Amino acid sequence: MPLSHRSTLTQYLIEQRRRFPGASGDFNALILDVALACKAIARTVAFGDLGSAVSWQGGESGGNVNVQGETQKPLDVISNQVFTRINEWGGYCAGMASEEIDEPYQIPAQLPRGKYLLLFDPLDGSSNIDVNVSVGSIFSVLRAPQDVIDSGRDVTEADFLQPGMCQVAAGYALYGPTTMLMLSVGNGVVGFTLDPNLGEFMLTHPHVQVPVDTQEFAINASNSRFWEPPVKRYVDECLAGRTGARCKDFNMRWIASMVAEAHRILMRGGVFLYPRDTKDLTKHGRLRVLYEANPIAFLMEQAGGRASTGREPMLDVQPTSLHQRIGLVFGSKQEVERIERYHCEPAKLDFESPLFAERSLFRN
Repeated sequence: MPLSHRSTLTQYLIEQRRRFPGASGDFNALILDVALACKAIARTVAFGDLGSAVSWQGGESGGNVNVQGETQKPLDVISNQVFTRINEWGGYCAGMASEEIDEPYQIPAQLPRGKYLLLFDPLDGSSNIDVNVSVGSIFSVLRAPQDVIDSGRDVTEADFLQPGMCQVAAGYALYGPTTMLMLSVGNGVVGFTLDPNLGEFMLTHPHVQVPVDTQEFAINASNSRFWEPPVKRYVDECLAGRTGARCKDFNMRWIASMVAEAHRILMRGGVFLYPRDTKDLTKHGRLRVLYEANPIAFLMEQAGGRASTGREPMLDVQPTSLHQRIGLVFGSKQEVERIERYHCEPAKLDFESPLFAERSLFRN
């Protein structure tokens, strides 16, 4: 499509706003601020080792341990600062929550407060930075409770504990060979590509749909000894290929960057599994509910795919804490539904396991 015929992100949001004549424009402005933060992070990531690992305010950063127990890389800290500084100023947020901050982020008292809550993982997949693999930013937008809007009080953890179905927008930015912004405002999923000459996100993928069926799956096979029986059954059937129960060959993928995994599935289908397992019984999964699992699930469902814990739809889950973890399966609808069905059925003990057979990749 010629550049002159493409919509910018701003134009797309204006078109969506026309569906709601009484809208104030605050929502559009918030999404544009998020997009600006993503542009700033994309530029920082693109410099790689040519850039200096300093925070937005100057000085060395990184090396601390965040609430997840993970060591923060300098770009984690920088990306978090970019998100908070850009989005605190406009008066559209009542508060924010980030993977990198233990407690809710309060809008400074001298700045106006708005009616939305912004949640984000500022740099998903940052462990891949050193090997130049695609990383990204994930975000979710919720409406603030009415008493927060009316009183202007500080937000609390409880204000963010809303099921994923309550999201009014979600998306991610992918920092790869090109920078892309995938977005849903509750009316399907659209994709924008950053034009480096104009500095604008241009609409390049107007109607994103996840293919219903697939022959690709993504899972971290190093955790196979900790998988629950339904997950082990599903993976073994895929590995058995056309001679097994599925009667077709599958490809296995694993990038270890959920944004990159989600993008591949939105573009060509597939299924991603990061399920609950027995590796650490104190955790019910690896991914964070509010700013990883929920926004990705929202995008998948809006694009005709499906997202689930394996036991229930992801968007139905009632969060219980700000940094709660959960198991997640998402992607092509038929495959996710099959995995859900395996979780509902009694454990099947008599199927042959090509993964764990006597002469196989993994031995019992």
